[in-house]
Amino acid sequence: MTKIRLYLDEDAQDNDLILALRLRNIDVLSTGEAQMLSKSDEEQLQWAFENERVIYSFNVRDFYKIHTNLLETKQSHAGIILGTQNYSIGEQMRRLLRIIATLSAENMKNQIEFLSAWRA
Repeated sequence: MTKIRLYLDEDAQDNDLILALRLRNIDVLSTGEAQMLSKSDEEQLQWAFENERVIYSFNVRDFYKIHTNLLETKQSHAGIILGTQNYSIGEQMRRLLRIIATLSAENMKNQIEFLSAWRA
């Protein structure tokens, strides 16, 4: 079982969240660190797939649409976790940690998880 490695898009990247996750030994990378700032959502998801990372975003509508289109055309992605900005950094961290503790990278392939479903 391979542990989920996260990729935070521009909407979800927050230095405090990244630090909190890293302090708990989570492999997390931001779009800035990956030199992917200002790239399209499709490019972000493709980069995440190529680098075996599950993307975390607040851009629910667009990523859900991209996910649906990819599955309809029999293409793959490494996984998507969708949240909203109304969660505190601590709440996001706890819910992300729960997902990572429960699911593997293999479980996430071509799947979407909503942060709201993962109470800590």
